[in-house]
Amino acid sequence: MTSSTGLVPRLGTAASHEDRRGTVLTISQLAAAAGVTVRTVRHYHHVGLLPEPERDASGYRRYGAQAVVDLIRIRTLADAGVPLARIDALLHAQPAEFAEAVTEIDAELQCKIDQLTEYRRRIAQLAGGERLVLPPEVVALLDRMRGLGISELRVRLERDAWILMQALDPHVMPQRIRDKNAAFDDPETTRLYLACDQSVDWDPHDPRLDRLIDDLDAWEIEQERGSSRPGLLKLVSSRISEASPAWQRIIEALAHRAEQRDTP
Repeated sequence: MTSSTGLVPRLGTAASHEDRRGTVLTISQLAAAAGVTVRTVRHYHHVGLLPEPERDASGYRRYGAQAVVDLIRIRTLADAGVPLARIDALLHAQPAEFAEAVTEIDAELQCKIDQLTEYRRRIAQLAGGERLVLPPEVVALLDRMRGLGISELRVRLERDAWILMQALDPHVMPQRIRDKNAAFDDPETTRLYLACDQSVDWDPHDPRLDRLIDDLDAWEIEQERGSSRPGLLKLVSSRISEASPAWQRIIEALAHRAEQRDTP
């Protein structure tokens, strides 16, 4: 009996002591309970979101149940995309203010979702290259060139020329599209494009280039009659000449002949 009655007071004393002290957690236990890292807890201390308790006699910081609740709320808001600078105000907001702020945050998130969706749509179009920056009529024209057997390299250069034209002289685009489609109705135009494709790897001094330059010069005289875009044509030509030494010689020869024709 003595032993039994002696145990009861000791158990009662321990229980009452734990009740007075409440739930006590170390920083590691707090972090685990809220599903974050210790480093995150310390960061929240640093920015003032979570109060940092004083150290106890053993040198440790001890946290109660309220700290767990506060930390979970902070983590939930942060995971939802709420900036840390706004979380503190939300933690201390009245119910009506909190609901209004959540509605505002939701609208902001929806705006970001819409923006990201648009970015994804544009990125998906990058596979088509020209479809991202050129009107459908030009894209159709480039596809027509592919259908005629013109090389992808030449099509890409043509695409770049259209991009330059759209940036520097956009008002001429509709007429140029009509002219280009009409030109491809001409078998001679297609022949010359295919001949230029074949010459891309030729030596710049290959005698076949002389005949090709003669043919292209005659074609350009017909095509550029009445043209008023020398600056644009010069820029486009420089872009094409970068792709091949043979093409560079063609461009230079045609430019020289055009200058001779323009000289009184």
